[in-house]
Amino acid sequence: MLTPSQAQDRAHDIVRRATAAGADAADAVFAASASTEVSVRLGKLEDVGRSEGEDLGLRVFVGSRSASVSTSDLSPAAMDALVERAVAMAREAPEDRWAGLAPQDRLLHGTPPALDLADRHACTPEQLRTAAQRAEDAARAVEGVTNSEGGGAAASESVWALATSHGFAGSYATTGFSVSASVIAGEGSAMQRDYAFHSARHLAHLDTPEAIGQLAGERAVARLDPGNARSGTMPIVFDPRVGASLLGHLSGAITGGAITRRTSFLLDSLGTEVFAPGVTIRDDPHRPHGLRSRPFDGEGLPVSPVAIIENGMLESWLLDSASARQLGLEPTGHAARGIGGAPGVSTSNLYMEPGKVPVATLIEDIEDGIYVTELIGQGVNPVTGDYSRGAAGFAIRGGEIVAPVAGFTIAGNLLAMYRALTPANDLVFRQGVNVPTLRIDGMTVAGG
Repeated sequence: MLTPSQAQDRAHDIVRRATAAGADAADAVFAASASTEVSVRLGKLEDVGRSEGEDLGLRVFVGSRSASVSTSDLSPAAMDALVERAVAMAREAPEDRWAGLAPQDRLLHGTPPALDLADRHACTPEQLRTAAQRAEDAARAVEGVTNSEGGGAAASESVWALATSHGFAGSYATTGFSVSASVIAGEGSAMQRDYAFHSARHLAHLDTPEAIGQLAGERAVARLDPGNARSGTMPIVFDPRVGASLLGHLSGAITGGAITRRTSFLLDSLGTEVFAPGVTIRDDPHRPHGLRSRPFDGEGLPVSPVAIIENGMLESWLLDSASARQLGLEPTGHAARGIGGAPGVSTSNLYMEPGKVPVATLIEDIEDGIYVTELIGQGVNPVTGDYSRGAAGFAIRGGEIVAPVAGFTIAGNLLAMYRALTPANDLVFRQGVNVPTLRIDGMTVAGG
């Protein structure tokens, strides 16, 4: 694995070659990664996988025309051919007056923040196998679990670098560790499956395999013998592991591309109240050892924590440089760059601040509702905000979570859902997008 400085040198070298070959401007991304994955099933080793790769992506500009190319062949001859091909393609590409590198005066200069994204401790395949085995054993030990889809553990390391022809060069390293278990409860047509997993940048921050496995087993058993949900209009409570998807719909609706194409249900909502008063949603790229933390964005701009929703008000779009130019605004530091193509837009560690009430208080006045733990399908219209998804979970009756229910659909419109949303106080940072338990009143349920 290359060091961050070596990766940065690779990106800078191909940019230099591109400008020497006739490009007016260029930027390049270099990414290297290595990962090991181990899976077990029913106490036996099922698979061991190892992957390693190095990839480079180059984007060149000739006037207002641009082209992007990528390769995993990093030999000098391949680099020369890549540059020639990219410049030739750019000369034939259509003009795009909005495309270009990020504003030079906005680039990150100086030392980027230290985010502690890389662990110095390695994890051997033997250790991964032991962790996977412990997780599966704990899951299978839960009374009512009858079969297993397996336990897994993985460890990875990566390096990412970006260089531009107008003065930016930066790089950073990350590591990742994960453990998972997936098991089945019940027999025959009454079988139910569920899972649990945890990922962390540092091995020491990972939940124990036993805790992960036990949770997977308990979740599967709790789903046995589901009944039918009652049809009607009622409160829906979203478990945090599915409630995070509501923030995904939000971030997709406020990207620069959605706004410039006028394909967002939040098109005219900037500066207006989108959520209920008291709801705040933040994006924090500087969270130490966060799963989506980063010291700079995909165009070399500095990043900083920002409130996207403040006390219910939509405060900002998510803009890369191209969409910012088109809208007459400034980029927000949310550009995301893959190996191929132009930058897109992405959040970092996106989360909703916790509310003020415990989960028990959040649901105590619900006479008839549903606690949703699984969402099925992709029935969300990003243009209108219409929302309809299959779901499974547990009935709420008399303020208590009671029997499992399945085979129903929940529906509404995201504009109304956001306004009717109330968060509990149980926020825990476990993923790239995190929310507490969420309650939304007035949703429509169609039972099976």
